[in-house]
Amino acid sequence: MDTRYAVLGVMIMKTLEETQNQRVVLALYEALSSRDVDTIHKLLASDLEWWFHGPPSHQFMMRLLTGTATADDSFEFLNQSIANVGSTVLVEGYDQDRSIYWVHAWTVSDGIITQVREYFNTSLTVTLLRNTDQSSSSDFPAITSLHCPSVWESSVSNLVGKSMPGLVLAL
Repeated sequence: MDTRYAVLGVMIMKTLEETQNQRVVLALYEALSSRDVDTIHKLLASDLEWWFHGPPSHQFMMRLLTGTATADDSFEFLNQSIANVGSTVLVEGYDQDRSIYWVHAWTVSDGIITQVREYFNTSLTVTLLRNTDQSSSSDFPAITSLHCPSVWESSVSNLVGKSMPGLVLAL
C-alpha cells in the first residue's frame, strides 16, 4: 500500500515539474512578445545552448535574443501546441502568412531554460533512448539493445500543405 502512495507522489511531483517547466517557457514567449528584456534574461541561462535546423533566413529567435533583429524581422512566435517529455518542453507553431512551421524543444532545469533546439519547416519526431539490456559481462562491455519509443510527433506541420524533411530528436 505504501509503495502505491510513493509512486503516486513521484507522479504528482513529475506533473508539477512539467507544469512549472511549461510556465517558464510560456513566460519566455510572453516576454519575447512584449520585448521584456529583463524577464528574458531571468528565464534564460547565460550560457544557453542553441541548436538550429532550417534556412539561415529563419533565425528569427537568434536575432531577437541577440538584439540584431530589424523591423523586417517582426516574426511572432504564436504557439499552436505545447507538450512535455521529461525536462524538455516542446512547442510548435505556424505562421500562415509566411508558410513557416516551427518547433522549439526547450530544456528547463530548476526554472531556467538551458537549451533550445529550433526547427523550421521540419517535421519532428521525439523518441526516448532506453537501454533494455541490463546484463553485463565481466571483462567485456555488454552489447546492448536500445528501445526507442516515439513519444511525440509534430502535428502542425500538416497545415503547411507541402512536403518537409523529417528529423528524429532522441532524448
